[in-house]
Amino acid sequence: MSKMKRFYSEMRKGKNERSSSSTGSFEMFKITESELSDELDQEVLQGHGEKKEIELEQKIKKLAYHIREIIKVIGDDPEREGLKKTPERYSKALIEILSGYFSNPDGEVNGAIFSSDYKGLVFVGNIKFFSLCEHHMLPFFGTASIAYLPKNKIIGLSKIPRIIKVFASRLQVQERLTEEIGNFIEKTVQAEGVAVYISAYHLCLAMRGARKEDVVMETLFFSGKFKSDWEIKRIFLEKINKTDK
Repeated sequence: MSKMKRFYSEMRKGKNERSSSSTGSFEMFKITESELSDELDQEVLQGHGEKKEIELEQKIKKLAYHIREIIKVIGDDPEREGLKKTPERYSKALIEILSGYFSNPDGEVNGAIFSSDYKGLVFVGNIKFFSLCEHHMLPFFGTASIAYLPKNKIIGLSKIPRIIKVFASRLQVQERLTEEIGNFIEKTVQAEGVAVYISAYHLCLAMRGARKEDVVMETLFFSGKFKSDWEIKRIFLEKINKTDK
C-alpha cells in the first residue's frame, strides 16, 4: 500500500485516536505536499492507462463483431478453422495500422526542439511509410523526404519519422498527408521554410479499378523560402533525385 493510501486509511479509522493525542498515529504517515502530488499523479496516470486499455479492448470487440458479419455477407463461414480468429486478429491489426488516431504528433516530438545557430538546409530523405487510403481502405506506401531551413531552432532527427508515422497511421489521401506533415513541422520548428516530397504506390489503383500496378503518385509541399527562393527549391529537388535513385 502506498504511503498516501496508508495515510488516508488511518484518517478513516476514526477521529478518536487523533483527539486522544496531539501527535497520534498520524505522525508516522506524514507526507509532504510534493510526495502527495507525486503519488496522486502516479495514480491518475495508472487509472488513465487502465481506462485506455479497457476502451481499446471494447473497440477490438466491436470491430471483431462487424468483421465477422462482413465475412458472412461475402459468403464464407466465420466459424471455420482458418477464419475463426480472423475478426479479432484483423481488428487488432487495424488498431495498430491506424494508431495515429490514438496519438498526436506533439506527443511524439516530446519537447525535442533545440536552440541552434545553424543556418543551412536540413534534409532527411528516404523515410519509408505505410498508410490506408480513406476511399477504399487499401494500403498506399512509399517514401517521404523532408527539408527545412532552421530559424534558431532544430528538431531531434528521430522525431521527423515519428511525425510522418502519426499522420500516415490514419485514413488518408496522399495530398493531405503531405500538407499535414509540412504544416506541422513548420509550426513546431518555426522554420523559415519547409519542403515535403512523397512518392507512393496505391493498392486501390493496383488491385482494383484501372489495375495499374506500376503507377507512382508524387506530391510536393513548399512553404516560406522554399516558395520564394528558386535556388533553395532547386537544391531540394536535386536531393530528391539523388535519394530516389
